[in-house]
Amino acid sequence: MKLSEDRISHLSHLIWDKLYNDDLADYPNEDKALLGIKQAIAKFVHVDQEIDQKVRQKIQSLSRKIAEGSDEWSTLYRQYYEEEAVRRAY
Repeated sequence: MKLSEDRISHLSHLIWDKLYNDDLADYPNEDKALLGIKQAIAKFVHVDQEIDQKVRQKIQSLSRKIAEGSDEWSTLYRQYYEEEAVRRAY
């Protein structure tokens, strides 16, 4: 998943607004809170991309070639993705 800086900023504002409006968090400095949210989203996206890349490489390294988009490919992708996510405690 790839997100532009604008999209990350928009999502961070939505999250901040929800936390603030529902009185779930009270942070004295909104700018620092938004920065923390943006960093968390960016890290999430980065780890997701790393896992995606590793899973794709793993599928491509199989001795039998599997067509991307096939049911078998999708099943293997989900399986390997979950395994890698668990391994990384993601």
